[in-house]
Amino acid sequence: MSYIPRVIACLSFSIFALLVSAEVQFDTEQPETAVEIVDELINKHYRKQDLNDELSKQFLYKYIDNLDPAKSYLLQTDINEFQRWETELDDMLKRGDLTAGFVIFNRYIKRATERLQANIDLLESDYQFDLNQDEQLSIDLDELPWPKTMAEADELWRKRLKEAYLRLILSDKEPQAARDLLIKRYSNLSKQLSQRDNEDTFQVFMNSLAALYDPHTTYMSPRSMENFRIAMSLSLTGIGAVLQFEDENTKVVRVVPGGPADKQGILQAGDVIVGVGQDQEEITDVIGWRLDDVVDLIRGPKDSTVRLEIIPATGESAGTNREIAIIRDKIQLEEQAANSEIIEVNTDVGNYKLGVITVPTFYLDIEAYYNRDPNFKSSTRDVMRLLGELDEQKVDGIILDLRNNGGGFLQEATTLTDLFIDPGPVVQVRYSNQMISRNHRSHADAYYRGPLVVLINRLSASASEIFAGAIQDYQRGLVIGGQSFGKGTVQVQLPVRQGQLKLTESKFYRVSGNSTQHLGVVPDIELPSYFDTEKVGESADENALPWDQINAVPHRRYNFTDIPLETLKERHVYRQSKDPDLVYLNQELSLLRERRKENSISLNESVRRDEMAKYDTTLLTIENQRRQSKGLEPYATIEEWRESRSPEDDDTRDLSERDPLLYETGNILADYLSLLAPKSLLANQP
Repeated sequence: MSYIPRVIACLSFSIFALLVSAEVQFDTEQPETAVEIVDELINKHYRKQDLNDELSKQFLYKYIDNLDPAKSYLLQTDINEFQRWETELDDMLKRGDLTAGFVIFNRYIKRATERLQANIDLLESDYQFDLNQDEQLSIDLDELPWPKTMAEADELWRKRLKEAYLRLILSDKEPQAARDLLIKRYSNLSKQLSQRDNEDTFQVFMNSLAALYDPHTTYMSPRSMENFRIAMSLSLTGIGAVLQFEDENTKVVRVVPGGPADKQGILQAGDVIVGVGQDQEEITDVIGWRLDDVVDLIRGPKDSTVRLEIIPATGESAGTNREIAIIRDKIQLEEQAANSEIIEVNTDVGNYKLGVITVPTFYLDIEAYYNRDPNFKSSTRDVMRLLGELDEQKVDGIILDLRNNGGGFLQEATTLTDLFIDPGPVVQVRYSNQMISRNHRSHADAYYRGPLVVLINRLSASASEIFAGAIQDYQRGLVIGGQSFGKGTVQVQLPVRQGQLKLTESKFYRVSGNSTQHLGVVPDIELPSYFDTEKVGESADENALPWDQINAVPHRRYNFTDIPLETLKERHVYRQSKDPDLVYLNQELSLLRERRKENSISLNESVRRDEMAKYDTTLLTIENQRRQSKGLEPYATIEEWRESRSPEDDDTRDLSERDPLLYETGNILADYLSLLAPKSLLANQP
């Protein structure tokens, strides 16, 4: 079916006149800034990579992809035209010629503005979507070709509009309300496009080049720097989540430990935010919005409420929209502090009392530290205190939980390692000039010598990987969980004529000589994971610096070398087949993996409702199987189950249900302790 009203022809002359007159032009200083950025990248970046014809081609397509990631607006004819700059962008940029970048940007703005107006006119017409027709929309953007003609683009957008409309209908919106919401969505997007200026254009253009060096090298424009400075100095309040723009959506990268979203307990990494509302006001659709504009909506006064419409990445609501409310607050250092609890694990050979220390981030009150305040706050000092308290309660072993810990101060990773090992190296750092530093060392005798497990997941990054890698290399304890993020690089801030360049200058290496970059830390025993390593982590970026090795540095081994690892793995595998909570977790993950394989989506309403009902039924079935295995009453409906899983009810649920991965980690440590007898629990002397 064709895209019924070809409304572009009906746009008024005044709108087209505005489009022509509003073309964005670069200013007098941006060419010199570009030359400076190129010089810094070539001469100072860790990856010694010249800006040549081959990189020029990559640069062109990266820029196009950054502008139009979902291939929504540009046509194949546009791409063909832009290809004349394939091997010229390098030479143009070296001499400060930004013409190509701004021509491409203006073409993108023109195409997008026309398309959005066409969408609005279609939705305002009497055209009716046929929700009984059997057709599919491809959702595999990597395999999606550029539309060859305007007719192909019309057909693609007809399906996209239909899918957006159907999704709203499935979320219980009335037909006219769904159309009105989509009209508002595209009107807002059009308004945002009209506000793009040369600073926006230049930042996207230069970041497209920077991203070819590695994912952590970025250019920040003067306005972006000022917004960041204001945010830091005013301690603006929000929900405590790290967001990124991906395929025209705002995606949650990480929930900040101790923040409002973390306390509320629903928002998770991988969730997509599609709408933002203030308190009881109507939710504003934010699909396609710029990231900083979405962040501005989410921020607000302390104790005020922000409502988010999300598409959850995991759990019982995965794939369907859900509305949540979060009370804004400032994220205090104290709320991100390390904390502890005691869990009890019962085995066939005995009961064990285990101390769990959760370290959400590697923090340090840097001002108090440099002012020589004897009571300065740091993750190491807090963990040391908690270890003492747990020792007084005579725990049998320690689990250090670093899940979702994205890093922090390198010094803290070193000093925290110092609590568990005797003097020796902790991490090596190799700089872009190939010089290697081994100055980050443990200087004191170990504070704690008892049994130790480090729990990590895919969001454990940077400083977390340094600590976990050192514990593993020294064979001081077990590392359990999921493969870590793989962020093993260090960045520096370099001022340029306009703005600032964050540039990767060095890499971390473990004492074994293995880099933490790209590969991360591979656990000794792997636990089930919600994270798709092909989508989350350093290795998910095609331009990430590679894993490599340097020479190992001499270091001792502790007598955890005789851990019966294969026996521990066998017992873990056995529990996965028998323990009701682990069985449920693996069944849920299997269901999610199947959904991730789908590369198209039905546009037939009855088919979609059947798919949703089947998914809910499957989830309810495996949940009731879990409950019956534990001697509990099954739930009658999916709604009854969802109501029971609110974060407020966490305290009423057993740890095995609330956090099965932590509970299983406790089981593995208990297995080790049972196999350790009759050794002393302090047998880890070097």
